[in-house]
Amino acid sequence: MKSQNISGSEGDLRVKKIDLNGRAFHFIGIGGIGMSALAHIVAKRQLPVSGSDLRTSHITDRLEALGAKIFARQEARNLEPFAMVNSANSRTLSSIATANGETAAKLVATQVKNCDRDLATAGNDLPQIICSTAINPSNPEYQEAITLGCPIFHRSDLLAALINEYSSIAVSGTHGKTTTSSAIAYMLLAAGLDPTIIVGGEVDAWEGNARAGESEYLVAEADESDGSLVKHFPAIGVITNIELDHPDRYQDLTEVIEIFQTFAQQCETLIGCIDDPNIKQHLKLDISYSLEPDSNADYLVKNVTYHDRGSQADIWERGKFLGTLNLKLLGAHNLSNALSAIAAGRKIGLEFATIADSLASFTGTKRRFELRGEANQIRFIDDYAHHPKEIAVTLVAAKLRISQNPEKQRVVAVFQAHRYSRAQAFLTEFATAFNDADLVVVTDIYSAGETNSTGITGQQLANAIAKHHPQVHYHGDLSSLPEFLQAQILQPGDLAIFLGAGNLNQTIPKTISLYEDR
Repeated sequence: MKSQNISGSEGDLRVKKIDLNGRAFHFIGIGGIGMSALAHIVAKRQLPVSGSDLRTSHITDRLEALGAKIFARQEARNLEPFAMVNSANSRTLSSIATANGETAAKLVATQVKNCDRDLATAGNDLPQIICSTAINPSNPEYQEAITLGCPIFHRSDLLAALINEYSSIAVSGTHGKTTTSSAIAYMLLAAGLDPTIIVGGEVDAWEGNARAGESEYLVAEADESDGSLVKHFPAIGVITNIELDHPDRYQDLTEVIEIFQTFAQQCETLIGCIDDPNIKQHLKLDISYSLEPDSNADYLVKNVTYHDRGSQADIWERGKFLGTLNLKLLGAHNLSNALSAIAAGRKIGLEFATIADSLASFTGTKRRFELRGEANQIRFIDDYAHHPKEIAVTLVAAKLRISQNPEKQRVVAVFQAHRYSRAQAFLTEFATAFNDADLVVVTDIYSAGETNSTGITGQQLANAIAKHHPQVHYHGDLSSLPEFLQAQILQPGDLAIFLGAGNLNQTIPKTISLYEDR
């Protein structure tokens, strides 16, 4: 049988119809941050859910606690229960024609006795397969789904179906999606609006990356990385910024802008940041926001103070002073994210006092300037930043954190580039992104499954940064990185920030333990 493209991958951006009325779901790659959020919502609806991943985690443990069946491998035999039930039902249907009612009932019971009936639904025994673009069409589990004739969907098809069921707020943009969508969701939750939440990071307030609410509202993060953004038709769309971040998917910035333009046209109300030149030039906004007090945006800030505990700003709405916002998140980029949350909150009718109170207690998401621990007077920060601009603004925020004692404290940036294509495409930008770090450590590049077609290496990246920075060290091997940091790099007072979207952050616990075990 011919292999088919995974819906949502390049060349196939059609919206496919999802059945949310009882048919089973099977997620290939269920442990991923986006996939697991969708699986959580489906499981909370009491629909049969199963899925596989290459390893189990606290995320898959949570799904298992909800009743999902988890396979810690990606193999064709994971779909055997469905194949058995489907085969049994096919034989049953042919037998029913000659059997009386009582005999038919006994036959059904006998033929499905040894099958895992929790994974199938009568009449629709083949599950709906959910994949992300990360799943290769040669994946044996994916190939088995094709052989069985299972309906196959991209994760964005399921997200689109959920967005269509609610008064949805979908947050997109090259940077800031997770923090902004989480802030909006936190605001609605604090306001008592009981939202359904699907975001790309974990938040303590709802103990994960998803929450099933009972109200009309859904807050979701809408991803542009694979082009599937065009499938979404939210009531409110938020776009934080537009840049080229995925050269593996887009040839140039023009293609990225076109994807956002399509999404923008599909939003009933579009909120965007006019500080971003691409948004200002190429999109028609219904509601604008800006950090520039003279910008004439619908929402803007004045009297801004940035400090080591967050920021403070006066908020103005169409020329009217609303009040003062105190934010625990560091830096101008997070104040901008909060401003978009204010715009969304006001659009759905929240009082500013309610908005300000909720955002004042919002502490962000995991892997966004997340404090992982402290040892030997060294603070260890985990941050997902992997694009040069994200790295630059995160290091500015790190400088704010040590601003009370900069002469005795250092910002040490430990960086793992994510994807060979990104490292090559943005080599010049990466070279100048670390100016606010006192010292930089560069590791080998995380492939994310890519082939290194250009031959770019972590050493080359370190050399490029070293042309613009006086203290750059290259240490490619992650397994020995903790010992290297402890012996040669870190000292009391340092703020060590681990930057990247790959597996660099897995070295943080071991690094901390080296100090604790002494």
